[in-house]
Amino acid sequence: MLLLVALAASAQAEWKVLSTESERGRAGIEHRHVAVEDAAAGQRVTVDVAVFSPKSTALRLIDNPDGQSLDAMMKREKFVCGVNGGYFNTEFKPIGLRVADGTTFSPLRRARLITGILLQSDRGIDVVRVSEFSRTKKIIAAVQSGPFLVEANKRIRGLNDSQLARRTFAGIATNDRALLGVCSDISLAELANILATVPIAADSKIRRAMNLDGGSSSAFWFARENSSAFSISGRKPVRDFVGVVPK
Repeated sequence: MLLLVALAASAQAEWKVLSTESERGRAGIEHRHVAVEDAAAGQRVTVDVAVFSPKSTALRLIDNPDGQSLDAMMKREKFVCGVNGGYFNTEFKPIGLRVADGTTFSPLRRARLITGILLQSDRGIDVVRVSEFSRTKKIIAAVQSGPFLVEANKRIRGLNDSQLARRTFAGIATNDRALLGVCSDISLAELANILATVPIAADSKIRRAMNLDGGSSSAFWFARENSSAFSISGRKPVRDFVGVVPK
């Protein structure tokens, strides 16, 4: 009964944009800082998202066995933005598929929560379900994570609505856009609702989105046009990062 009440409350939540700040980066990328509110619940959250075109940029997965920071990794190469990647175990080994520079260093796994794959192939950037994943494409970068948050512009139902934490996510939007983002403390169900109903990516609607590792792992980095950076630091070392580079 409590679960049904929680799911109903999430479904009725109406998130509205309070404010939006936008800044441009290299390679046509845009950083959007969006504050949203569910007035009925008295809840406010902030979403930072990097929106970019797969025509002018590409994804790279950065293995991080030494546990360095996202800021250090991004500055080392010509990245324009980045976030933390997927889940890892207590031995600091990745959980699920990892492909970096065309080489697989962690195998695909089938498990209840890690149902999505963010990838860069010779056909572009995509978010796919594990059941859809095909090796017929030339995979350049891939990270398996989850759960799925948005499918066909609609939120996924049945997600956890009680555990609040920082969240990191990736998505594919209309108007030839992809995105990487981070959100302040919120449940998975609420994040899915926001991504499906609020214009986080301006005039682009989010077609598909998946959750990356969150909580203390969440980190976000964006290179401004003037070479300074906007950064949200992670609170612990993570095994890998997803970065965006100009083509």
